[in-house]
Amino acid sequence: MADQTLKPDHKKIDFNYLFSRYATIGALILVFLLFSIIADKFLETNNLINIVQQVSTLAIVAFGLTIAMAAGDFDLSIGSVAGLAGIIGTGLLVNGYHLLSAIAIALLIGALFGLINGVISTKLGIPSLIVTLGTSSIAIGINFMYSEGRAIYGNLPESFTTLGRGDVLGLPMPIIIMFIIGIIVYVFLNNTRAGRYIYAVGGNATASKLSGIKVTQYRILSLMLSGVGAAIAGMVLAARLGSGQPTAGESFLMDSLGAVFLGMTTIKVGQPNVIGTLVGVILIGVINNGLNLLGLPFFIQDIAKGTIMILAVAFAASKNELKFF
Repeated sequence: MADQTLKPDHKKIDFNYLFSRYATIGALILVFLLFSIIADKFLETNNLINIVQQVSTLAIVAFGLTIAMAAGDFDLSIGSVAGLAGIIGTGLLVNGYHLLSAIAIALLIGALFGLINGVISTKLGIPSLIVTLGTSSIAIGINFMYSEGRAIYGNLPESFTTLGRGDVLGLPMPIIIMFIIGIIVYVFLNNTRAGRYIYAVGGNATASKLSGIKVTQYRILSLMLSGVGAAIAGMVLAARLGSGQPTAGESFLMDSLGAVFLGMTTIKVGQPNVIGTLVGVILIGVINNGLNLLGLPFFIQDIAKGTIMILAVAFAASKNELKFF
């Protein structure tokens, strides 16, 4: 008989595949190495911890937004809801409410705005982009009506400020909270039926409905969870600042959208995913920190972040791997 010995199958490494999947992570590594060389004190331990701490609240908001976008919806109210939750929460604490009650009410506010966004969008057929833009304005109005445009501070319990200023074994509490929320959202989206259905709805709502998935229910749920994520971030930020600031959530919207879109260009290309979102958040944090150390003005940071996001998204879109809603 002829020798039937099978020769080992030497598979070639598909560099094009690797590049298309991990180019954004490569960009993060390159930016990190660049600042390590040109920015003094960038690699100091305190500075590296500071980078993660600075973006911890942004990451929490972005994780919530990741859920909404996984279902095919946008939530433009997250920044305003975060600011409102922080203001209401600190206002309740200053007026003698128990910490758990204040936190519960703040999270309820986030869930309520998410519920309103979801119901109006699904029941009336109005795109979530429009609905959440409107509820964002409502949240801002309530915020300034309640606070009269002034910061709320004084008599905040130490148990509250510890959430933003405390640490465990030298690791700041906001970072710990960020990782806890990130793990919860990751498990939810990837290891639960609800999470899989949310991805299915975002992938093809019509096919999902024909398969028996309650599309309306999961879209509403995703927007509620996005609102809760924004409220958590608002409370953590208020705890870190030691006060409720009416404008505290202003930067969350654009940066969290940028982080999620950057995340969609890596790991699971074309899909919002938690690990990708974290990569996007850290990339934004590294850019901000490095340019600050170099003494460059804030508008340079905005230009740099915008340029990197456009390049990353354009690259993924050119590969027909990025889907827009």
